[in-house]
Amino acid sequence: MVDLIANFDTLHQLYRAYMPFIAPAGLFVATTEPHFLGQELKIGYRLPGATQVNEFHGVVVWINPLGASGGRPAGIGVKILSDAPEHKQRIENLLSRELASGDLTCTM
Repeated sequence: MVDLIANFDTLHQLYRAYMPFIAPAGLFVATTEPHFLGQELKIGYRLPGATQVNEFHGVVVWINPLGASGGRPAGIGVKILSDAPEHKQRIENLLSRELASGDLTCTM
């Protein structure tokens, strides 16, 4: 059973949610549900242009509360624990041009 699902309709949405500074990789999931650091979750995510949902087990490593500074959305950053290299490669292949961008993300 998946705890949360994130749908990324555009590359820009995916770029804003990707957390390359989390080793091996992390994703920000917008949610107003309460979560706590260290909480383990099963996350589903759909990449731009895809119909299938990818899933991973992860742990909460970041929390943006409601009303976070900089107008950032409420949600959690989840460190990818299961099959991390595959998820990282899948995401970074799509974001290859955006990763060097200086645009703001949901976390930093």
